[in-house]
Amino acid sequence: MKITKATAALVLSGAILGLSASPAFAAKSVTVAVASTFTTMDPFDASDTLSYSAAKSMYEGLFGFDKDMKLQNVLAESYTVSDDGLEYTIKLKKGVKFHDGTEFQADAVKVNFDRVTNKANGLRRYTLYYNIAKTEVIDPYTVKFTLHKPFSAFINQLGHASGGMICPSAIAKYPGKQLAFHPCGTGPFKLAEYNPSEKLRVVKNPDYRIAGLPKIDELTFLPVPENSSRVAMLRTGEAQFIFPVPPEQVKSVEEQSNLVVTKTDSIIERYVAFNHQVKPFNNVKVRQALNYAVNKEALCKVAFSGLAVPAKGIAPKGVEFADEFGAWPYDPKKARELLKEAGYPNGFTATLWSLYNHTTAQKVIQFLQQQFAQVGVKVSVMAMEAGQRSAYIDQKPENSKLQMIYAGWSSSTGELDWAVRPLLATDSWSPVASNYGYYSNPTLDENFTNALLTTDKAKKQAFYSTAQKATWDDCPWIYLVTEQNVSGSVKGLTGFHIQPDAGFEYSQIDIQ
Repeated sequence: MKITKATAALVLSGAILGLSASPAFAAKSVTVAVASTFTTMDPFDASDTLSYSAAKSMYEGLFGFDKDMKLQNVLAESYTVSDDGLEYTIKLKKGVKFHDGTEFQADAVKVNFDRVTNKANGLRRYTLYYNIAKTEVIDPYTVKFTLHKPFSAFINQLGHASGGMICPSAIAKYPGKQLAFHPCGTGPFKLAEYNPSEKLRVVKNPDYRIAGLPKIDELTFLPVPENSSRVAMLRTGEAQFIFPVPPEQVKSVEEQSNLVVTKTDSIIERYVAFNHQVKPFNNVKVRQALNYAVNKEALCKVAFSGLAVPAKGIAPKGVEFADEFGAWPYDPKKARELLKEAGYPNGFTATLWSLYNHTTAQKVIQFLQQQFAQVGVKVSVMAMEAGQRSAYIDQKPENSKLQMIYAGWSSSTGELDWAVRPLLATDSWSPVASNYGYYSNPTLDENFTNALLTTDKAKKQAFYSTAQKATWDDCPWIYLVTEQNVSGSVKGLTGFHIQPDAGFEYSQIDIQ
């Protein structure tokens, strides 16, 4: 099976990497097959978990999360916070080198955060870091962040994988989107080959800061959206790790003695967002009706083979401060009544997009199409490839043609703020962030702002709970499911983990 076209890939020269672009010397190599194509290798411009998880092979941040989403120091040695919550002073580890041979110091931190907090640069993660008012170099190994306003989840934000430190030399040499094709960080691997739709291949960084790591010589990520092809690659040994294992094939993979299936709980919520700026979705009764129209239990079985549960809140259990309200009930009779009350007794027609084009997503949107039809709502469906996303959803409201979109999100900071604010806050309207449906709820906005101004957990929970309750009843989405993370690997592969947010942690990856 030929998945990639090496001739189409971008290959960096040995002069740039300081090593061969085709490392025949590699004693240990691992291939990972994933379900989607990459959007970018610029961590500050990546909005999808897959892209910044793959970029983690080359980049490290000041902080990060282990396989269980526990916060840990990475390039940071320690930190202190001022009494007013506005200043974070961070001590950096010494002796860390970028891939270009220069030492990682405080000036590099300033260059990176000055870049992302400059709105004119148009980076996707501007919304994650825009509260930074100033980044200052105190000395070569000390950096200070001053915030516009207190933000109690700030260290969690710095732990997000998008905060990977990029070589200042690369930032200077490769402006704009060019930087994505010339990764240079402090990570355990260096780039060898990259084509967003076909391949990312990285090779061992001999100067990595942790002795003995990485344990393998080469790591390759291959986008394989078609479920059966991904599983076939695992069976034949063309891939040593795949994610996700399609739900309908879990049992057959488990039956193969040389393969291992790993299932873990996730904090990924799948939902359908509405465009609140257009009829009929600006009517709460229509939004509630479509929630009643979907049998979430059946969806879990049909599309996820039981490896998912109905969503019970705006963010899943496992996200700090998330509340549960119970799954929205399936009641097609109630759905038809609400549609009639909203002025649509005979239903309406609409379009439903999917942010993904893999097989499971296709099943989801087809199931939804059938469910809506039973209450008189006829929808046409379209599944997007990664390259289409920007043209279709990164639009200002007056230019958007979106009506409904199937999407998903996980809080890669582990905290409720990043589980909700980028998707539903008024200041997160696309194209600034991922509020594709241009939803606005003053109760949510006010209480999320207040929650971030306090470090008192009880007060924070009260603010978040008020916001969640108001938003749940308002139905900005169809609340669908929280799925399990299911990965497959060959026996002998160790140290590759799927985190609860579906990110990858593979600092200890090895194969026998």
